[in-house]
Amino acid sequence: MRITGIELRRVAMPLVTPFRTSFGTETERDVLLVRVVTPDAEGWGECVAMSDPLYSPEYVDAAADVLRRFLVPALPAHTDAHGVGRALHPFKGHRMAKAALETAVLDAQLRTSGQSLATYLGAAVDRVPAGVSVGIMNSVPELLEAVTGYLDEGYRRVKLKIAPGWDLAPTRAVREHFGPGLLLQVDANAAYTLTDAPHLAKLDPLDLLLIEQPLAHDDLLQHARLAERITTPICLDESIESAQDAAAAITLGACSIVNIKPGRVGGYLEARRIHDLARAHGLAVWCGGMLETGIGRAANLALAALPGFTLPGDTSASRRYYTTDLTPPFELHDGHLNVPATPGIGVDPIPAVLDEVTTSTEWIPF
Repeated sequence: MRITGIELRRVAMPLVTPFRTSFGTETERDVLLVRVVTPDAEGWGECVAMSDPLYSPEYVDAAADVLRRFLVPALPAHTDAHGVGRALHPFKGHRMAKAALETAVLDAQLRTSGQSLATYLGAAVDRVPAGVSVGIMNSVPELLEAVTGYLDEGYRRVKLKIAPGWDLAPTRAVREHFGPGLLLQVDANAAYTLTDAPHLAKLDPLDLLLIEQPLAHDDLLQHARLAERITTPICLDESIESAQDAAAAITLGACSIVNIKPGRVGGYLEARRIHDLARAHGLAVWCGGMLETGIGRAANLALAALPGFTLPGDTSASRRYYTTDLTPPFELHDGHLNVPATPGIGVDPIPAVLDEVTTSTEWIPF
């Protein structure tokens, strides 16, 4: 496949409501999009880096810079998605930027061949159950009201963001209010240390699906020790940046579940490798979210349709985050989202919407 040029496009997407986690509050997404142009097709990729380096070391300005100065120039004019990985391998880190570029190339490649991303990855279903991530609220009544609204919309699983001072009471309140039938999990975004193990053990009676990333992203050993002290299953997110990381976590017993975010691990090809590894070792996986627009959401749905994704992910409907999405909106149907079946990622941005929210564009010819 011959690339004729690549566009870097920044768009500003206001969130429906502020989204608060243990590391900060987002009110708007500054999204970097990558568009790959070939003689036969265009492909789109979404970089999930945040505006500030809080979730990971990456941030949007740095992603745009590394793409412009290093990653895009490293691509051969004739390549495919696997060739992208080989070309970018010498550059350390910057997985979110690499993932956006690889996805855009893969999208163009599959559109040319007439194959959907879901089929290419090995999807086993044509729709996936949708979970919802609920940020830290100002009060427990506000939280209960928000969860009620999401359950009324049909979401199959609820994830609560937690942090020291906002953990036991809100989680217990949700469990008691909605009963044992609610699929409920919590996400700490690395807000605790191993000394908090006795405190975190107080979550055990609440019968949670999992506690996600309770400790630091770079400490698998401490997670393994925590797993010996609590009965709530530990899920790793920020700690897993590659299949190699997943293998190490499995060997150490640091987790029993993995949240796979394609942007965090460098793309959908590496995400599939982690899925295959976890499935071979009997670990459950699910697809996490980074407040993606419809472009990233479509690709995540294709990944979440693989057979090892046995837990509902964070692939919520478009309206959960955006009043108007970049693409035709993804909507819940009986608590599920349909997996795009047309070639590539299966969606295109709506030109009028894209133009309205674009803050800058840059064209890089080949």
